[in-house]
Amino acid sequence: MKIAMVSEHASPLAALGGVDAGGQNVHVAELSAALTRRGHQVNVYTRRDDPALPERVHTPHGYTVVHVPAGPAEQLPKDELLGYMGPFARFLDTEWAVERPDVAHAHFWMSGVATQLVARHLDIPAVQTFHGLGVVKRRNQGAQDSSPPDRSHLEAAVARTATWVAATCTDEMFELMRMGCKRDRTSVVPCGVALDLFSPDGPVAPRTDRRRIVCAGRFVPRMGFDTVVRALAHLPATELVIAGGPDGAAVHSDPEARRLLALAEQLDVADRLQLYGSVARADLPAVLRSADVVACTPWYEPFGLVPLEAMACGVPVVASAVGGMLDTVVHDVTGLLVKPKNPDELAKAVNDLLRDDFMRQSMGASGRDRARARYSWDRVAADTERIYDRVVPHRAPAARATSASSG
Repeated sequence: MKIAMVSEHASPLAALGGVDAGGQNVHVAELSAALTRRGHQVNVYTRRDDPALPERVHTPHGYTVVHVPAGPAEQLPKDELLGYMGPFARFLDTEWAVERPDVAHAHFWMSGVATQLVARHLDIPAVQTFHGLGVVKRRNQGAQDSSPPDRSHLEAAVARTATWVAATCTDEMFELMRMGCKRDRTSVVPCGVALDLFSPDGPVAPRTDRRRIVCAGRFVPRMGFDTVVRALAHLPATELVIAGGPDGAAVHSDPEARRLLALAEQLDVADRLQLYGSVARADLPAVLRSADVVACTPWYEPFGLVPLEAMACGVPVVASAVGGMLDTVVHDVTGLLVKPKNPDELAKAVNDLLRDDFMRQSMGASGRDRARARYSWDRVAADTERIYDRVVPHRAPAARATSASSG
């Protein structure tokens, strides 16, 4: 099958850790690679944000990244890209009229806008994955939400008119139905985890004799790192390592990093807080393995890769009871779920784990088993492939049977 992945701001080739580079980039890269392994031809379309980028990059994993000329060839905040979706769609229309994909799979709402303009014109089935909904973002960020004012109604239109919508978690599926998306063309397809990379075996990052909490992710307020810093004040002889943000020493000039450091000084825990800065994806498992507990405390979260990666490494997780983490983290089995923005509850949960070696080991083992059973990228690709089989009516019966048996 010829599959066109559309990810307007999140290139699978981008370095992770920036404000707009995170889970979606990983999802698109890993899903494209897994679908390629299953015998499909995958092209990923993403906006050119550097004039030096070639038009096409054939990746070692077998899929091709196409850099679409839409707007200036420079990095721009994703919230400023809506005005360039017209040129983006025109490029897709020209490309797909000549090399027609069997299915187009859009990632994020703006990709959906561009994709559906072309899909309706060329009669191509369009699958949509949102990676977060504007209505949820607005609910949690209020006036701090920087999304374009047209996001809400455009996003709802994309949800209602897509051939199929793949929600990343159960909570998102309920939100989609409230937006008018039909249940009979919506299903949950979660993110996955690279089980060969994220495993209990392998190098462990150096650590002190203190007990260790690890957080990882983009340096934006909604990640809730400040909740963990506040909890640290109630956890003596414990250090906090936060991986993410800019590279090296530049992390200390980041606005969110400065806010966290100031808070740590105010709470007298600055000597127990380490900001690692950006960590290469290949090095992240070693950091996670060095933890006694991995804390994931966002205010809201469409899915949340870090708790799943920690589980795959056999490390217990304390996570906010929001979004995708309600699906991945099984309370009292693979970790503990706590209310967001509640440092006292977080401190108690972490302390309970730190004082009980057997509980940590048991939850770590259960987390690894759950990650292997449900969240391999090959399993996610098989689930995605079954959606494609539903929406591509002209596939030969033999091809459908092969896909079904391989899932």
